[in-house]
Amino acid sequence: MKLKFLNHIVNLFYPRVCAACGNLLMSKEETVCLSCRYLLPKTLYEKNADNPLAQMFYGQINFHAVTAEFFFSKTGKVQHLLHQLKYEGNKDAGFFLGQQLGESIKETELFQRIDYIIPIPLHPKKEHIRGYNQSHVIAQGVEDVTEIPIMKDCLYRKVFTSTQTKKSREERWNNVKDIFDIKNGERLKGQHILLIDDVLTTGATLMAAGETLSQIPDIKISVATAACAS
Repeated sequence: MKLKFLNHIVNLFYPRVCAACGNLLMSKEETVCLSCRYLLPKTLYEKNADNPLAQMFYGQINFHAVTAEFFFSKTGKVQHLLHQLKYEGNKDAGFFLGQQLGESIKETELFQRIDYIIPIPLHPKKEHIRGYNQSHVIAQGVEDVTEIPIMKDCLYRKVFTSTQTKKSREERWNNVKDIFDIKNGERLKGQHILLIDDVLTTGATLMAAGETLSQIPDIKISVATAACAS
């Protein structure tokens, strides 16, 4: 009874709200309300090897499988979730996105027999400013559901780059090519790894990371993001 009373007082001053719509959460709801969970626009791309995201990379890099969990659009609920994660310090929003992604891929044939998850790394300076890497938070949600371990210290970003927002496709590629490197890459020889990022737009960052990782002998690379443009 005392705990319920204390929770009531805390919620009075710090109300629990849905990270997608901003409405108050009911007592048994966590992070995202049931209404938003039902309405968030899933892509279902994990079931189709020849989906539009996979086609983006044809003739450029050999990814085994590519998917995104949700479609996002400006002012939409998925966009709000991503904004909460990247700019409002709401790591629960990212963990939720990762869990949803994990649930979608864990029983899907394209994403079976994955050995390690690798989140797209931030430059240490940018990670220090933000306080965390949003892709790693999403990866933690995927790990929680699939039990595939995260390998964080193999792929790293060696160059600090400006934001990709508002850049053209060519500008994005020029901004990220040759920015990644590998250490202790022998651990990934012959392994199937899953690259995790927050959003897939032009694919420039994922392509740059994939090209770097492709230097490792016999590696197989799949890609999964929380969202992609609708």
